[in-house]
Amino acid sequence: MNAIKETNFNFPSQTNFYRGKVRDVYFFDDKMAMVASDRISAFDVILPEPIPHKGQILNQIAAKNLNATKDIVPNWVLDVPDPNVTVGINCKAFAVEMVIRGYLAGHAWREYRDGKRTLCGVDLPEGLVENDPLPSPIITPSTKAMEGHDEDISREEIIEQGLVSEKDYLKLEEYTRALFARGTKLAAQQGLILVDTKYEFGKIDDNIYLIDEIHTPDSSRYFYSKGYEQRQDNGEKQKQLSKEFVREWLIENNFQGKEGQSIPEMTPEVLMMISNRYIELYEKFTGEKFQKHNHQNILERIEQNIIKSVS
Repeated sequence: MNAIKETNFNFPSQTNFYRGKVRDVYFFDDKMAMVASDRISAFDVILPEPIPHKGQILNQIAAKNLNATKDIVPNWVLDVPDPNVTVGINCKAFAVEMVIRGYLAGHAWREYRDGKRTLCGVDLPEGLVENDPLPSPIITPSTKAMEGHDEDISREEIIEQGLVSEKDYLKLEEYTRALFARGTKLAAQQGLILVDTKYEFGKIDDNIYLIDEIHTPDSSRYFYSKGYEQRQDNGEKQKQLSKEFVREWLIENNFQGKEGQSIPEMTPEVLMMISNRYIELYEKFTGEKFQKHNHQNILERIEQNIIKSVS
């Protein structure tokens, strides 16, 4: 299967390179080219096999959502020259991710289930069950780990540790709530519920920019709105579009990223299952048929499109 595990370009005008969990980033002075590979991570571990078309899906969903929210906060995008590439301005990233949750799901639910009633300094009411709506959306930031696990952190700790100034942090919270409201509206138009998501921001001089991807299945969780209340009333699992199904598959196969655990075998059938779920999300979210870019020389295509864009 034609999938991009990694890129190793060396551009004449390149000033730096960074390989993240799923993206390869090339720096060119005041610009950067972010290549969305087909790598996939879960529990902060990069899984051994890439997922066909995943990078293209994430890059194209992110581009649509960044364009649909640029009236709320300026973003980093200058060009999308390739299905797997976004070129944008090189911002200095803030050291925290702004996570916002409208429902008790995923990590928040696991913490709540284990008895915690305060998450990142935010108090949660008693009596909630998994996937219940929260009284109002809550912001639960996390640190950005270069390696290993991101960690929950409170507003007070962020400001006290000097990770973000109080003035900037309050602005990040304002942008986060406005973006979540817009994302919720866009999702509802497609019969989806935006459950939780994360945003990353950067800064140039005194200007704050929205960076990275937004409202993708890697950064967000969606429920199908049709049947949500009935499933909740019956204590059934919610039908969702997110990367949670990958985590669930790993948990079922005794892997949660803990020491001594082995990643289960990713057979061709498993890879195709995950790929098809990503395609489903793309088509459900955008209302468009996904167009697969099965290019014979995919790395050459990406390299040439970056050269044209940054030159």
